[in-house]
Amino acid sequence: MRVRQFLKPRTVTREVDALVDALPKHNMGSQGYDPWGLNPDTAKISFMAVRWLYDNYFRARAFGLDNIPAEGRLLIVGNHSGQLPMDGVMVSFAVANQPENARLPRSMIERWFPSVPFLGNWMNSVGGVIGDPKNCAKMLERDEAIVVFPEGIRGSGKSYRLRYQLQRFGHGFMHLAMEYNTPIVPVGVVGCEETMPSLANIKPLARVLGLPYFPLAPLVPLPARVFMNFGKPMHYANDARNERDVEWRVEEVKDAIRDLIDTGIAQRKSIF
Repeated sequence: MRVRQFLKPRTVTREVDALVDALPKHNMGSQGYDPWGLNPDTAKISFMAVRWLYDNYFRARAFGLDNIPAEGRLLIVGNHSGQLPMDGVMVSFAVANQPENARLPRSMIERWFPSVPFLGNWMNSVGGVIGDPKNCAKMLERDEAIVVFPEGIRGSGKSYRLRYQLQRFGHGFMHLAMEYNTPIVPVGVVGCEETMPSLANIKPLARVLGLPYFPLAPLVPLPARVFMNFGKPMHYANDARNERDVEWRVEEVKDAIRDLIDTGIAQRKSIF
């Protein structure tokens, strides 16, 4: 708390202070946190840092943000890559920073992140939530917008030679979308594959550290250009008769993301 009190007046502009205050937030407690750890003051400080990364380091561009509804429950489903969750940060910032209908999305994060010193607490305080179906269901009941990467560590931890090749999608997001009558907005993210390209997974070191993977990759993200394309909302009725019915719907979303990735690759004239 003392760090926040020191940093906020020195780093947060009035514009960002007003912008974050205006974003819809739910059930904030008397101590300034919501039930999953979101803290607006930490979000404001992080917003300033992420804005610089977004505009100047990654020179990110987002298209199709008008496909994000201004309110109501929503799943933003995209491809995952880059070892660190920079793709989730970029997608969330793009949605929160748009001039109209801005929202503060919550990102589903890997279960092992809270075990990383400082990183887990920071991710919770800026809107990250452990990717558990129960957490997601409760937030959908509160009409939150949620960023989901169904590839999980299969996507984030893949090697550079597999860049832009979508890995297997989990089906959990589709079950939730059907059960809670939630639209899905697909997003194709291009650029995060090149921010931290992994040449190999050092499995013995990963086992020692208790991590799902330990990539042979740059120590800091590289300044690759990031392009994001948001697609039209996709709706699915809760009428699946078996898991095969769910599977083809997941594949339909996957195909939409693949098309959006191809669009981003075509838009990008150079990697850096």
